[in-house]
Amino acid sequence: MIYHAEMEGRVVKQWVVMGSACRFMALAGLLCLALLLSGCGTTYISAPDYGGRYDTSSLGARVAQTARSQIGAHYRLGGTTPKGFDCSGLIWWAYRQHGINVPRVTDAQAKAGYGVGRGIAMRPGDILVFDTNRGRTGLHTALYTGNGRFVHSPTSGKRVREDSLAQEYWKKRLIRIRRIVR
Repeated sequence: MIYHAEMEGRVVKQWVVMGSACRFMALAGLLCLALLLSGCGTTYISAPDYGGRYDTSSLGARVAQTARSQIGAHYRLGGTTPKGFDCSGLIWWAYRQHGINVPRVTDAQAKAGYGVGRGIAMRPGDILVFDTNRGRTGLHTALYTGNGRFVHSPTSGKRVREDSLAQEYWKKRLIRIRRIVR
């Protein structure tokens, strides 16, 4: 705040510092709040700007359908092609077919996009993260296809298949849901 005072015939500008400590504290508080809230944020991945050309609600469904098209493909450790997929390779490949880059490995996919709470309806294209080794570091990712079902490349000796979240095995092990396409 500035006010003018006349001093020996000259106008002098003086700063009023009254209340500046309060303003400083309020600003510091807002800054701390902003930092705190940004720390609660989620890591976003880069995805192309579609410029409104796609209905993103159906883009997730198309990604899920692309993954479903690989049902029957062989499991292959480190695989990222229809010749063979591991769990994260299938998700990486399906999104890539639609021009969307997601992380290649399971641990990174488990943090990609943004989190979806348990009370929020899953959408086709959401990445499901399972703890399949209970207490060890074994995470498994799958792609939600809708109606309580998901497609995944389970393990060595198996083929890409679609399973149900209603199955007790999967229901108990679902630990996270990540949304890539808003």
